[in-house]
Amino acid sequence: MILENALAGAAAAARAFGRTTPADRAAMLRAAADALDAAAGELVPSAMTESRLPEARLTGELARTTFQARLFADRLEQGLLHDVRVDHADPDWPMGPRPDIRRTQVPIGPVLVFAASNFPFAFSVFGGDTVSALAAGCPVVVKAHPGHPGLSRRTAAVVAPHLPDGVFALIEGVDAGAAAVQDPRIKAVGFTGSTRGGRALFDLAASRPEPIPFYGELGSTNPVVVTPAGWAARAEEIATGFAGSVTLGSGQFCTKPGIVLVPDAEAFLAAVPELSAGPMLNERIEGGFCTAAREMAAAVTVARGEVGGGPVLFRSTAVEVLKRPELLELEVFGPAALILEYADVPEALQVLDAVGGQLTGTVQGADTDPDAPELVARLAEHAGRVLWNQWPTGVTVSDAQQHGGPYPATTAPTTTSVGTAAAARFLRPVAFQNIPEAALPAELREGAPGPRRVDGITRA
Repeated sequence: MILENALAGAAAAARAFGRTTPADRAAMLRAAADALDAAAGELVPSAMTESRLPEARLTGELARTTFQARLFADRLEQGLLHDVRVDHADPDWPMGPRPDIRRTQVPIGPVLVFAASNFPFAFSVFGGDTVSALAAGCPVVVKAHPGHPGLSRRTAAVVAPHLPDGVFALIEGVDAGAAAVQDPRIKAVGFTGSTRGGRALFDLAASRPEPIPFYGELGSTNPVVVTPAGWAARAEEIATGFAGSVTLGSGQFCTKPGIVLVPDAEAFLAAVPELSAGPMLNERIEGGFCTAAREMAAAVTVARGEVGGGPVLFRSTAVEVLKRPELLELEVFGPAALILEYADVPEALQVLDAVGGQLTGTVQGADTDPDAPELVARLAEHAGRVLWNQWPTGVTVSDAQQHGGPYPATTAPTTTSVGTAAAARFLRPVAFQNIPEAALPAELREGAPGPRRVDGITRA
């Protein structure tokens, strides 16, 4: 009954909510963000109890979550979430007379969002998928993550009063989530989680009589290449930075550096300081970490730590892993990484050519590094975000952010789940040809404010 009420409410609310003004939606997002900030004293302790994450981390994550909502509100008011294009009628258009044609984007309809476990606020009930869908004008049904059910319910209770009836609802349970994916009232899905679970839901979405977009973030090993020049110039800095990144959040970030290619594995491992990590989110995730670590240990050498005993580093060579490239896609979700020694940069490039789709790829180099241009270009063939001399576990929320990549990192490599471009996933382009001014969407009318491309010229 809860599922049916949620789906029916979203379907009933979709038309009216899709026609609300950007200013109205911005006000709703800000009101919900304000309410979450006001409830921080209640929400953060709840998240600590259910996720085992420390107070400082969760306090910062909640601040990121509400900042994200306000950033979308700002961009809504600035007219920056719709790609508005106007081509006036042109009788002298080279391919023949051109009619008046104007393009904007409209909400795709009710969206189903699967909350993630590792970010109880930022990728959960009122996280990036939910906020970007609401900003686009789509009602949202959130499938709560079982790792923090109490927090999910309380977050929903705080947010819901600031949105119209039917526009936001929470459901729980594996069966309810699968049923919602297949329900014809749902028009798109946002998912963050495991490759296995995400692929199963993706297949359900694709097998519907009316297939729908499934925006899944699944898995990534986020390769890092330490160049010979970089290691010669910055060895201690690189080793220390890696130690902080691989154990950040107990290694439970989807952008954790899971594969590190180095010119000297012995020296690199000796330079990495002692690794320590806090408890994992829950017993299920800890069990998955141990299972994946044992699988890796059966194929390569355990160089630091021990499987099942906290942080662990594995070691092999580029030559050996190229014989078993499936290891490059084995995500050990937790404080672990595979250190690969390469003989020369061409050998490292062979490894990069063998990796699958990634969320990130990183080069740790030196000033005027001769290997940088090709390594950066090669990583861009596989990853949605390429970094230079930084570590991938920091994912800022901004207009230029890209959090996505080729499969298996995501199921939709042309999209992002972080940053203001995330709203584009839940907007559908429509062109209006020869439509009377009064019948046009407001943003397409003559003199409408906001950025647009008019007759091929971009205007602020």
